[in-house]
Amino acid sequence: MQGVTLKSRAAAFACAAGALVFTLSLVLGYTPGGQDDIVQVGRALIIAILCGTMSWASATRTVATTANAIDAATERLLSAAHGDLHSRVPAEIGAELPDLSVAMESLFSQVRTNLDHVQTLALFDQVTGLANRTSFCRQVERHLAEREDTGMAALFFIDLDGFKSVNDTLGHAAGDQLLARVAGRLREVVMAQVAAGTGDAVIGRLAGDEFTMFFPNLTGPNAAARIARAIQFALGERFDLGSQHVDLGASIGIACYPDHGDTLATLLRAADVAMYHAKHEGRGRAEMYSAELALAASDRADLERDLLLALQRDEFLLEFQPQIDIASGQAVTAEALVRWAHPQRDMVMMPGAFVPVAEESGVIVALGDWVMGRVCETAARWAQTGVQQRIAINISTRELGQADFFLRLRHAIATHRAPPAMLELEITESLAMEMDPRILDQLSALRRDGVRIAIDDFGTGYSNLSRLRELPVDRVKIDRSLVRDIATSAEARTICSAVVGLIQGLGMEVVVEGIENQAQMDMLRVIGCTLFQGYHLAMPTGEQDYLSRYAAHAPMQERGAG
Repeated sequence: MQGVTLKSRAAAFACAAGALVFTLSLVLGYTPGGQDDIVQVGRALIIAILCGTMSWASATRTVATTANAIDAATERLLSAAHGDLHSRVPAEIGAELPDLSVAMESLFSQVRTNLDHVQTLALFDQVTGLANRTSFCRQVERHLAEREDTGMAALFFIDLDGFKSVNDTLGHAAGDQLLARVAGRLREVVMAQVAAGTGDAVIGRLAGDEFTMFFPNLTGPNAAARIARAIQFALGERFDLGSQHVDLGASIGIACYPDHGDTLATLLRAADVAMYHAKHEGRGRAEMYSAELALAASDRADLERDLLLALQRDEFLLEFQPQIDIASGQAVTAEALVRWAHPQRDMVMMPGAFVPVAEESGVIVALGDWVMGRVCETAARWAQTGVQQRIAINISTRELGQADFFLRLRHAIATHRAPPAMLELEITESLAMEMDPRILDQLSALRRDGVRIAIDDFGTGYSNLSRLRELPVDRVKIDRSLVRDIATSAEARTICSAVVGLIQGLGMEVVVEGIENQAQMDMLRVIGCTLFQGYHLAMPTGEQDYLSRYAAHAPMQERGAG
């Protein structure tokens, strides 16, 4: 019943106890048939009243005091449920129920600690201690709302260069340690700016290896450029992670208020566009947002949309470039190269114009599936007509990173009934050196089925020859950068000769790509190379033209040879 407390119930209990004792005393104190019934009744009544009163008083003091403490505890818990976690537990609870008082104090303290921890999780990044995305956005929006119309503010979008390789090679624990060190250096940059009179800033970690800084009061674009240089200098110094030394760097995009946007959303978008431009220009740069970059970003967005439409409209096509064995004059492998017949741009776009966009947007996975299906269909058709040439297909890092890539590849082979021996997968050198055991096992299984594996662009990255020996690889394609100066540079000849000798010593075939003139080929033949690919020998061409030129197995003349 609402409004009835434990104390009132205890008082009712005490009254009942007193009444019971009164009745018992009255009954036991009176003996019927005595000499003077009135006197006995009076005595019994007095005794009953005294006993009942004493019983009621004792019950009231004992039960009601405890009940009062429990009522106080109930009231305190109700107030805690409504948010009061700081008021002390009433003294009467401690006096009557000390264990309950201690438990309540401990409970409130633990709840306060948990709430503080939850608030910290909600506002701060646990790895770096910086403001997280939510907290950073709130603080910047407050600065923008409270600022006056005069003066300039700047938002810096910072993306670390080379952080992914640290995570992949040293592990996520080392990656987290590195992120914490980066946050520390960004704080030092802000402290230096404060000391120089620029003013404080908000620093945040948006996600992954992306950081942001907002300076609410700057004198102009030159001040923003100066801060960007300070950030680059701070992050360009070597990081020491115990026994490991890591060189990073950063690509930075800058957006200024109010020139590039008057809201946080527009400033973030502008700084992001500028950062991506810095990455595309070679990384380790700082770029200020501009109208030209806005147009480029718009064009990029249009290109991403057109890529998806191109897959639906079947606007892509394949061209083939032969790899020629000079000893026999025959083409032994045809590398399949994707082209885009863009209807509005009225041109055939080369991979360099759209593949990077496809990689970053994720469209490369769907495009790769299209290429796999078309190559498998072509290989099956060639096999039926007696053309015994392998078709090489380039596999991107993003494709190989898909958990079901090998399942999709085997499905394409089975669907088109392509002979595995007609297929060759080309994987870039950097990807080959970092492959995990799962991918290595899948490649080994494909190789046992007859698919050949080649490393492409060898010599452009970190060439670990001991690692090369462990890979399931049949052929290595030496990049054009290693042979570009071979006809004129003794150092280039020495390096190339050593690389070719080591690869052949591991039992792998050597293919030299990017052949541009006869002098390069002559020097490479002296070194011991016989398989070549490049514009000097043959340009990429459509399937019918390719088959008419290179599928007859007749000896071929080198282009440009006397």
